[in-house]
Amino acid sequence: MNRILVIRGGAIGDFVLTLPALKLLRDAYPAAQIEILGYKHIVALAEGRFYAQAVHSIEYGKLAGFFAKGAELDSALSDYFASFDLVLSYLFDPDAIFERNVRHCGVEEFLVGSPKIIESEHAARQLARPLVKLDLELTDPAAHLYPSLGDRDFAADILRTLKAPVVAVHPGSGSPTKNWPVENWAELAALLLRRGHGSSLLVIGGEADERELAAFRVLAETSAIRIAEALPLPEVAALLEGCACFIGHDSGVSQIAAAVGAPSVLLFGPTDPAVWAPQNENVRVLRAVEGDLCRIDTDAVAEAVVQELMRIGIST
Repeated sequence: MNRILVIRGGAIGDFVLTLPALKLLRDAYPAAQIEILGYKHIVALAEGRFYAQAVHSIEYGKLAGFFAKGAELDSALSDYFASFDLVLSYLFDPDAIFERNVRHCGVEEFLVGSPKIIESEHAARQLARPLVKLDLELTDPAAHLYPSLGDRDFAADILRTLKAPVVAVHPGSGSPTKNWPVENWAELAALLLRRGHGSSLLVIGGEADERELAAFRVLAETSAIRIAEALPLPEVAALLEGCACFIGHDSGVSQIAAAVGAPSVLLFGPTDPAVWAPQNENVRVLRAVEGDLCRIDTDAVAEAVVQELMRIGIST
């Protein structure tokens, strides 16, 4: 197997949960050229960082022709697909039109992975199931990310401006229903700093987290709080790798934190951690009673942070 293409759309967490399957491929074919077709800002997490030598954007207009029956296929894309010995696709393709068109280009080994996760077993195991056809079976569902030296240099420049230990928080997620109330986040931030459970707070956020970030901007008048907003994901990964602890929800950023080895306290409400929580040993899940995140107490979260800091040898 010399050339492998993995096609993976979806959000940040969806991609990170696919990493165990990608690791199976990399370990089985260490000399292969592996490329990923996906949302460029997300799959950049894997480019030149163990999993893939190259990544490409799935947002390419001429790709649409491959989802139509009898369409004239773009010759450059056809040649590109034909250059691979194996294509593993997680695209929604219920009528197998995309698969047939790619096979028409000359691809013989085409594996289909369902992008839909069902509430039966952990998502990483479901996403790795297509590889059974290659006699590859997933034994470890924990995802791992490997920031580059450049990523780590960027993170070090930021982290050295903060007093250690640094606790990172991401107060958002892909859905408001998965978010702890923003008032609780503000209370937790003040509580952690007041009690010395972490000397600095690093707040991670993006455009979708504006309401949550607004609460921290009020608190950020103190030099102990730094907001890292709208950073490239590889740089976010490196920042989280350098933090003493991370607190978040069921979100893509939480998946990244767990995958870089940050001791993580994750708050789960309506979603099932048995399916969606990172399987890394550095993860502690606090699940809300009856899925109601309002019922997770601020002191309970603070205590979980203390326990994680003590586990890695940091007394508070």
